[in-house]
Amino acid sequence: MKTKIAELLASKIEGFDTQKVEQLLEVPPKADMGDFAFPCFQLAKVFRKAPNMIAADIAEQIGEQPFLAKVEVKGAYLNFFVDKTIFVRQVMERACQPGYGKSDLGEGKTVCIDYSSPNVAKKFHVGHLRTTIIGNSLYKIFTKLGYQVERINHLGDWGTQFGKLIVAYKKWGSKEAVEENGIAELMNIYVKFHEEAEKDDSLNDEARAWFTKMEQGDQEALEIWQWFKDISLIEYKKTYEMLGIEFDSYAGESFYCDKSKRVIDECNAKNLLEESEGAYIVRLDEYNMAPCIVMKKDGSSIYATRDLAAVLYRKDTYHFDKCIYVTGLEQKLHFAQVFKVIELLGYEWAKEQLVHVPYGLVSLKGGKLSTRKGNIIYAEDILNESVNRIHEIIEEKNPNLPDKADVAHKVGVGAILFNDLYNQRIKDVVFDWDKIHNFDGETGPYVQYTYARAASILRKRNLSEFDMDCCIDCSILTDDASIALLKEINRYPEVIKAAADRLEPSVVARYAMAVAQAFNKFYHDNQCIVEDEEVCNARLKLLSLAKTILRDSLGLLGIECPEQM
Repeated sequence: MKTKIAELLASKIEGFDTQKVEQLLEVPPKADMGDFAFPCFQLAKVFRKAPNMIAADIAEQIGEQPFLAKVEVKGAYLNFFVDKTIFVRQVMERACQPGYGKSDLGEGKTVCIDYSSPNVAKKFHVGHLRTTIIGNSLYKIFTKLGYQVERINHLGDWGTQFGKLIVAYKKWGSKEAVEENGIAELMNIYVKFHEEAEKDDSLNDEARAWFTKMEQGDQEALEIWQWFKDISLIEYKKTYEMLGIEFDSYAGESFYCDKSKRVIDECNAKNLLEESEGAYIVRLDEYNMAPCIVMKKDGSSIYATRDLAAVLYRKDTYHFDKCIYVTGLEQKLHFAQVFKVIELLGYEWAKEQLVHVPYGLVSLKGGKLSTRKGNIIYAEDILNESVNRIHEIIEEKNPNLPDKADVAHKVGVGAILFNDLYNQRIKDVVFDWDKIHNFDGETGPYVQYTYARAASILRKRNLSEFDMDCCIDCSILTDDASIALLKEINRYPEVIKAAADRLEPSVVARYAMAVAQAFNKFYHDNQCIVEDEEVCNARLKLLSLAKTILRDSLGLLGIECPEQM
């Protein structure tokens, strides 16, 4: 409809093609102002008339059109009211096609997404939860648009902290304690190291020495490090399984150690390296950035070196069209430096293809999270707490619900995911259990309950999905509530594209909420199970379509929908 209106206007306005008109068309804030509005302000200079007079002239030229109920002039705007029955038919035909929302936009293109990336030997905390949730949603969104997506978990499995951990293990740890308690024990001795290092700085020298041994291939150092890594991955995968998340690569920092030489060699070839206090840096003063350190005094690699090596390796391996890094806002400068160095090495694609996707902090009592002090809340604990609270609500409200454990898991985990993704990623996330688990608020459980309500209505007719090939009388669905729901359904493909363009899963989360709210208004205003078969079929078809859209859009957020709640 939007394109048809744009074509109509383009035929009446000299110098404006369909595409330009379509970009100018707006959706009015209120239904009584029409379905689309065209502002005539830009035409004032062309026609040398007041915008309201131009609007009136164009309206007269348009006259009656078979697909329009009417065209009204409101000030400088031309307001178009689409014929409702035609609108219903077009939306239903389009949205009932298999794979509605999918696109071939990304066909033949590859996107790498670097996310989650916990630090080995440290428990997976709520900070890591954010990058994991956002990255997983972006993976699903880009996949929906036809891209080949490589899911990369760039584990923090290298660096001086492992020298500290080896020292701590040798001084205060034991094999039995680590095997019995896993990461929790590694965390204990890591915290112990920092407490003792504040009193005895020589411990830091020992730690650096052990890390140098790791870099030089010392067998004992690497065996202990690998053991710590294996223990960590077992626990991380439990959390990923709970979230329903998988990765294509777990190549962490250690994977790029032997690839860092290429970075140093290329920097030398471009005369970018400069010695500074024993270390080697790339100066970025003219770009208003601090220098990027690429090699430490002792010749060992650093975080930035390994990230530079990773960029070049991923380009060679995956031939990506875009490489996205989902990390906290505090790493903005780091990635700006890394991307600029890649560009200075002569890789022009860095300007368009390397993207940092920052996000805000998690707000918790006790202030900022700190691994060193042991003041930390773990992701697994948050997820389990949410599931347990939902289980209690089920026991109170619906104790005879089948598969209670499965429902509690889907709703409990979904509540955490939706709470994170509903607001723009740059905003901080606050854990407020009463808000997160409110079945009447703007929450995951509200949307999931809406889906379950639709499923319940279909079950009354012994249906799981309505027959989408069934022909209906589209005039039955022209009431305000039905039209409002159809307008939301009609937006789905452009919502997915907007979420990808903005790298913003909240676009999808807010859309799912809008569909749920529109569905509940439709359900309130229209009884679906009625004696009139034509009315019943039309409303059930729309209901089933809305149910599918809810499941699909929540799926893009990593959230599952229970059939009963």
